[in-house]
Amino acid sequence: MRVTGLFLILILGLGIHGCGYNYYTGPLQPGGQQDSSISVADDGTVTFAQDRFEVRLKPMTDEELNRQFFNNSQAGPKSTNPYTFGNTVFWGTDQEKQRFTIFKVSVKNYAYPKVKIDPSKIVVKAGNKREYWSLNFEQLDTYYRAYAIGYRGNEYARYQERRDLLRRTMLKNEEVFSGQEAEGFVIFPALHPDVSDIEVQVLDVVLRFDFRNEPVETTNISYSFVRDIGKIYKDGTVVPRVSNAN
Repeated sequence: MRVTGLFLILILGLGIHGCGYNYYTGPLQPGGQQDSSISVADDGTVTFAQDRFEVRLKPMTDEELNRQFFNNSQAGPKSTNPYTFGNTVFWGTDQEKQRFTIFKVSVKNYAYPKVKIDPSKIVVKAGNKREYWSLNFEQLDTYYRAYAIGYRGNEYARYQERRDLLRRTMLKNEEVFSGQEAEGFVIFPALHPDVSDIEVQVLDVVLRFDFRNEPVETTNISYSFVRDIGKIYKDGTVVPRVSNAN
């Protein structure tokens, strides 16, 4: 019986890599195609500027978040960093697990009497049609409440510590007045391993209000990001699938 060329390639591939692999994903980086009002900094921050109004967006890695909240990230599974798994080591794999997808949003308002960004109106749209909406405090509270077994003792104390940290550091749905700056984190579910390029859309940014405090001028802001995705086999061989978004 003759073995086809394709079947032979598959056999050789299995011989080289073995049967098992894990998915891996690289960090999000600014995409090559941005609007004319967008600028990109060396640290990966992407900035929208209109007059003296700026909205900066920076994708945060787990390493950066663990450094920022160092004291909350050093107790393995009992770490109270609400954005990551801390320094938890997962049994049976060398792969890091990502709890959420996090962006740091910074607002500078030196152009309008007041502006407002509603975190619930920020959405991530992937190139493969997946869509992720931002998570609010109540959703995250429900997620972590499951860890507060019996609502007493150490587990409950860790639950409260995570709540307090979220309240202090999440982007608030508040007006930013002239001459003020604001910043905070916006949280999304972890991106699926097949997502290589995304667009973060900040919808209905209010630039002007009328005398009744109703919006009369709004704008939408879009930022593009890409990342490498691929497979890593048990022998350490990496087979990347690089994003084709430029």
